Amino acid sequence: MKKTLFGMSMLVLGAATLLSSCSSNRKAGGGSSKTGWSYGDSKLGGFENPTNYISNGPGTVFIEGGRFTMGQTEEDLTMDRNNIPRTVSVSSFYMDQTEVANIHYREYIHWMTRAYVNDYPLLVAQALPDTASWREAMSYNEPLVNYYFRHNSYSYYPVVGVNWNQAREYCKWRTDRVNEKILIELGALKKNPNQTNEDVFTTDTYINGQYQGTVGKNPRKDLNPSGSGTRTYNYSDGVFIAEYRLPTEAEWEYAALGLIENNPEPRTKRRRGEEVITNRKVFPWGDAYTTRSGFRNQYQGQFLGNFKRGKGDQMGVAGGLNDNADIPADIYSYKPNAYGLYNMAGNVSEWVLDTYRPTSPQDVNDFRPFRGNTYDTYKRIAEDNSLEDKDSLGHLTTRPLDISELSIAERNSYRNTDLRNFKDGDTISQYTYDYGKTTLVNDDARVYKGASWADRAYWLSPGTRRYAQANHASPKIGFRCVQDKLGPPVSNASRGNYFGKKNK
Repeated sequence: MKKTLFGMSMLVLGAATLLSSCSSNRKAGGGSSKTGWSYGDSKLGGFENPTNYISNGPGTVFIEGGRFTMGQTEEDLTMDRNNIPRTVSVSSFYMDQTEVANIHYREYIHWMTRAYVNDYPLLVAQALPDTASWREAMSYNEPLVNYYFRHNSYSYYPVVGVNWNQAREYCKWRTDRVNEKILIELGALKKNPNQTNEDVFTTDTYINGQYQGTVGKNPRKDLNPSGSGTRTYNYSDGVFIAEYRLPTEAEWEYAALGLIENNPEPRTKRRRGEEVITNRKVFPWGDAYTTRSGFRNQYQGQFLGNFKRGKGDQMGVAGGLNDNADIPADIYSYKPNAYGLYNMAGNVSEWVLDTYRPTSPQDVNDFRPFRGNTYDTYKRIAEDNSLEDKDSLGHLTTRPLDISELSIAERNSYRNTDLRNFKDGDTISQYTYDYGKTTLVNDDARVYKGASWADRAYWLSPGTRRYAQANHASPKIGFRCVQDKLGPPVSNASRGNYFGKKNK
């Protein structure tokens, strides 16, 4: 049963947000079913078995996973043959209800400025969106260059001009800020607005004992009889959220389609639900193959998304604007899909995690498909195997995994630990991906999905895909974050089917 753990107010939401915890089906009392030792007994070593965990952070909604037909739903007008339909399964996850807005990204820049501007001004500059991306040689867009990101009239419009690398850094920063707030709410830490350089809070440095901060009024008790009486929280305590990240292409496409509304008898408290989906969807907002609302009410005929209807037609005519937006619109505008997600078609295109390849993805796994894995590990000091000290920016240092550190099975399958070009054919011919000569595709080419305010209706279909370099910024591309659903794939339930009493 879902319980409220604590309240959290954050500027990014503009209101109080409740974080929830999920109850485990393993009791904290009693003892281990394997050893008989009691949990949480300092006289028996003090091993603990917390029963609650925080399910997701602020701003996200639950996306129940499942199988679906991934790939194009429209004709392949570009003749790329790069998204042939195939059946895949996606695990459950949480996704931002809206795109990340200017106000949210300005909060990030504000924090970065406080923490780093005195000693690392270039770091702050590198985090800024490229507002000059609005410029076009034959358009007058200087007001957008000067005001779109900075002026509060655009606060809740999606941030644009953010490249793939910057979007990933925002996700990491957001994870740390939410976890820091959790520890403050629990009383483990006190508020610290004066963090700078190597003294900033990150989740990893806190868990690994390299961030001290100021201990709050309610530190975590250590039940280990040989311990110091108090300790830092760790992942087994269930108080930290799963990290925010960019969605994979499969996750984004699955969430955009919102196929849960195409289940004629979904699960309820009274029935288990049917394993069937009717009618493959083309657009996120429903079965109708239309871009306008068809209901006979005051909304009839209104555009359901923000896109370009035709050449020179950005928003219709005065007195009858069709989508009421000439550029990106408010993140809560237009009709949400069945998962409650706004603007999964139109407004801005969105970065996803995947490395782009134009070939048919036949070799990609059919479970949680993704191209772009690179495996890293923390740097350690050889003598005692302890972690190397954090760097001058307050982060733990990492290095790529060496092939020798993989299992025998992995070594037999992989040539290295950078798998962005795994099985893409580039080992067959050195000219297959000769970047800048025969192609614009390389290992830094990243997929972006969905139509933007400047795109035609063809791109509104979640099955369409395009790519750009990871350092590319555009006034047409934004992003949103996701979090993994930890534990069972169904909210408020246990993993698996039970035919009787559940194990404790």
